[in-house]
Formats: sequence, C-alpha cells, structure tokens
Amino acid sequence: MEFLIKLHPEISIKSQSVRKRQTKLLEQNLKTILLRLHPEVKVQNNYDHLVVRCPSDDARLQQRMVEHLQCIPGILQFMAMQSSGFSSLHDIFEKVLPVYRERLEGKSFCVRVRRQGNHEFSSLDAERYIGGGLNQHIESARVQLKKPDVTVLLEIRKDKLLLVSEVYDGMGGFPIPSQTDVLSLISGGFDSAVASYLMIRKGLRTHYLFFNLGGPAHETGVRQMAFYLWQKFSLSHKVKFVSVDFAPVVNEILEKIDNGLMGVVLKRQMMRAAAVVAERLGIQAVVTGESIGQVASQTITNLNVIDRATETLVLRPLLAQDKQEIVDLCRKIGAEDMAKTMPEYCGVISKNPTVSAKLSDVERAEQALDLAMLEQLAIDAKVMDIRTVEYQADQQVQTVLDEQQMAADAVILDIRAPEEADDQPLQASHQVQELPFFRLASQFSALDQNKQYFLYCKRGVMSRLQALLLAEQGYKNVGVYRGDDSI
Repeated sequence: MEFLIKLHPEISIKSQSVRKRQTKLLEQNLKTILLRLHPEVKVQNNYDHLVVRCPSDDARLQQRMVEHLQCIPGILQFMAMQSSGFSSLHDIFEKVLPVYRERLEGKSFCVRVRRQGNHEFSSLDAERYIGGGLNQHIESARVQLKKPDVTVLLEIRKDKLLLVSEVYDGMGGFPIPSQTDVLSLISGGFDSAVASYLMIRKGLRTHYLFFNLGGPAHETGVRQMAFYLWQKFSLSHKVKFVSVDFAPVVNEILEKIDNGLMGVVLKRQMMRAAAVVAERLGIQAVVTGESIGQVASQTITNLNVIDRATETLVLRPLLAQDKQEIVDLCRKIGAEDMAKTMPEYCGVISKNPTVSAKLSDVERAEQALDLAMLEQLAIDAKVMDIRTVEYQADQQVQTVLDEQQMAADAVILDIRAPEEADDQPLQASHQVQELPFFRLASQFSALDQNKQYFLYCKRGVMSRLQALLLAEQGYKNVGVYRGDDSI
C-alpha cells in the first residue's frame, strides 16, 4: 500500500529553511507512529509532499494507517494509491476509468501524470489521452485545466501504474513540535478538551495539568480524557500528566474570601500553581479553555485580573468561540461523550459572583491566603508519563485475554459507542451486553451485581479506565476483556 501526503498550506508558504524543518518533523512523526503498525513502513520526503509505503496489502492494516494519518498534525490531505502493472497507454486509461467514473460525474477535472522510466509516451501525452478518454466516456464530466473540481493524479513508475483510489482529509496544522511545549489546564470537560486539541493541531507539544477537587474518581476520569487526546492526536511525542491536590486551596477560599470574589480568586490561585508547575517542567505558556462571557469569571475585566496573578503567558484558543461551536468541535474530535459525562467539580460556587472584580480588592482579600501552602502543593504535584495511564489501570483491575479465564456466567459488557458496536459486532461464547461507556456511571448499578462483568472496547484503553472508575466506586465485580488485541 502507498499513501501520498499533502502538506498543510501554511507549511508550504514558509521560507525554504522553515519548510524543510517542518517536513522533516512530519517525516519523523510519521515514522514514529506508523512503524508501530508495521516494521517495514518507509517514509519518503519529497519537499512538497511525502510518500508512505508499506509492503503489506492487508485491509485491516490499511484502515489502521488511515485512522492514524487522519490525526497527525501537519497533513492537509492524503491519498491512498492503487498499484498495478500496465501494457499500454490505453490499458492505463481502462484501469483509471472504473476508479474515477462516479467521482467525475457532473464535475470538472484534469489529469496530472508523474512519470519515471523510459516509455513510448511523455507525461503530457498520457494526460491528454487519459483525459480525453474520460471526457468521452463520462458525458456529464468536462475537462478544466485550471482549478478543476477533481484532479486525477497518476504516477507511472517504470512498469507500474499508481493511481489515487481514495482521498482523505487530514487534521491540518503544523507537525509537533513546530513550536515549544505548553501546559494545558484540563478538567475533562468540553472547553479544556477542545483547547488542548487546538494547541496540538498548532504543532505544540501539549502537557496536561489537572487540579483535583473530586478525589481519585475525578482524576481517573480526567486522565482518561488526557490519554485519549494524546493517543489520538499527539502519539508521536511523550507528554506529562500533572495532578495537583487543590482541595486545601478551595477550603481556604471558602473560609477566608468574600463570596462574590471566590471564582476570580480560585482562578488566580490556579494560575499561580500552574506557573510553578510550568517553570518546574521548563514550559513557557499555559493553556485554558476560557471563552469570553461564558461564566462570570470570564468577562474581560475578570480575565484581566486573573492574568495579573502571574507573569506566565496564558493562551486562550477558545476566547471568541460560542459554547455550541466548542461542543460541535468536541464531537468532531471524538471527545464529546467523555466530556458530557464528566462530573462538575466547581470547588466554589458564588451566589452573586462579581463580573467586574477590582484588582486592588482581590489583592487585599488574598492577603488572608497562605501562598506558601499553594506553592508547596504545586511543588508536590504528581507528575506522570501519560503512557503509564494504561499500565496503572492494568495493575488495578483484572484483565483477561481469553474467555476461558472467565466464569461460565460472566458477562462481557461491550462499552463501545452504539454505531461502532453495530458496525463490528463482538463475537464471543459468553453473553455479550451492550452498554456504551458514557452510560456506565448511571446504569451499571442496575445490573445483576451477583455476576462478574468484563468490559470490552476496541483497543482496551477505555475499558480499563472505565473499569478502574467503577472499582474506585466500590464495585468488586468488574474486569476487562481484551480479546484479540487490535493493531
């Protein structure tokens, strides 16, 4: 199999040295990720595009490669190339026609040919012959050399013909790490998930900082979101997940701060702690999911007061986004179900929160707070490699690979999204019951608790984290079924 990779346009317009660096980063990221799928993957850097080749034609492997390529920053579009031999120019046309017939109906098109080797025809001859044939055989199609609806891309490499069989959209952006690292404040909800994704897309290696207000179950849920974002969109680089115990800070605010200022003071304390953690990790900027006017603490006046708490650069990629736009993008990146089931741990709830806090009033109120305690909590933060999330879940829940390890009356809970379960039904000798992961928290208690349940998902990550969440809630009858591990 072979894929032709097109660069994001913002890479293409850079200076020669910057473009060379960007394509080199993308080349390395492709190798890092795709070599996990097959040891003989080759990546060729051609300056204005890249080519990925793999000697295998396994359909399952190709689908996994497509899934990864769609989520690697820096790729605008990529094309699956179909390879075959040919005997003549007319034979090439006959191979192209069935692939492109439906795609060209009612469209303008042109044919572009790259040619290597000695042939009886030139690239221009091939473009004219094949284009003329397509125009003749597809009545509703028309040739248009400038800005056509569809470009028929062919490569003639000695005695081999390569043509585009499928075109896929990439996520765009810049390859990681085009820019420096950032520390994203993540709560597991819509806003922080989307803000983190946008930073990854911009080519920033994104680490995660979590302020724990809800105990182990809360942290496990947020780790699940952070792990998903890392595995889906930035698998090429190691990142850190940092957890700060913020309950003592919240308790102090509730005792010592005026009700109307609580929200602003809490955010300032978070910024101070984030600055300490960022400096410890050598990171120059923190990221938040704040959007103007979404809540009382996110007015321009209050954001200005919050930012005065630290000199560390604060990035807010969602600043001008509406809530529905944020939710829509969260759905697009596959994080909506996790985000909407994440419990809210506000920490402090003001009955009459101010929308126009005065810096002098806030600083006066904060004199009652123990900033040394805050700094110590930030210094004592748990810092883990995001890759260990899977390992830690494995250590705390029973995982089986074979149904023979289960009791006869055990039940396999298929926790995949309904559409995924419908597309690829799980075949097993034990009873299989579908219960999507986003309904587990509310519906697991209604199941027969005299039985043992083994959670199943495609790659085993979501099932382990969900099993860990249930175990931390006191359920002792939960495990994980891995089955035939996917690539």
